[in-house]
Amino acid sequence: ISSALALAVGAGYVTLACPAFLAQTVSAVVPEAVILPLGSRGGCIRGMAYRKVSIAASRARAMSLGCGLSSPSGGTRSLRRFFTRLMISLSGSPVPVVLDADGINLLAELQPLALPRALVMTPHEKELARLLKVSPEAVHADRAGHAERAAQKYSAVVVLKGKGTVITDGERGFVNPTGNSALAKAGSGDALTGMIAGFLAQRLSPLDAACVAVYLHGLAGELAAKELTEYGVLASDLRMFVPRAIRETLDRLR
Repeated sequence: ISSALALAVGAGYVTLACPAFLAQTVSAVVPEAVILPLGSRGGCIRGMAYRKVSIAASRARAMSLGCGLSSPSGGTRSLRRFFTRLMISLSGSPVPVVLDADGINLLAELQPLALPRALVMTPHEKELARLLKVSPEAVHADRAGHAERAAQKYSAVVVLKGKGTVITDGERGFVNPTGNSALAKAGSGDALTGMIAGFLAQRLSPLDAACVAVYLHGLAGELAAKELTEYGVLASDLRMFVPRAIRETLDRLR
């Protein structure tokens, strides 16, 4: 979903890194993406696979990390090694990085780590609580304040997902007005990650890329709900409705 949505917002060339044993299946789902097969052991990415990803990242305008990264079959030590070495490699690169899902959880577990110079993180409340080592209840009580604190701590743009998504770079903050419960489905966050990466690849700043992607993601959810109801919208449906959201937004601006 993440790769498909990066393409849907205008990224011209998307490379999807995944374990080699999944390459054929993934290619069938997202035939437009170029697959980068990675070595694995026991269903988990090998630690040394970071080299292959690092080389690919050096040729990219943006990258995302974290969606589908963990393995239900284990391989935690290998995954930690892969993530740590990749983050060290990216810390010396100007390539902007979107960190989501398992990437955020690994950062919370393994911090302090060297971080990319341009970083966007997209946690939900529980993930942000892990990053800041506070309770989810505390985050919920002051979403904007905790998002700002995380942005300052990690020198990143933080997108705190949820009702009234908060976007902040630690100095400026915004609350998104679009969206609905249709987006409270598994995979919706992955779609947002791909959209942010897609806009970063088109040279938007991290803060602008996050704001534009969050707005369009929410608007796509609203458009999808009108046609499919809020109950029936799946994350995969956003691939069809994001281009409509872009068109509607451009029409409003004219």
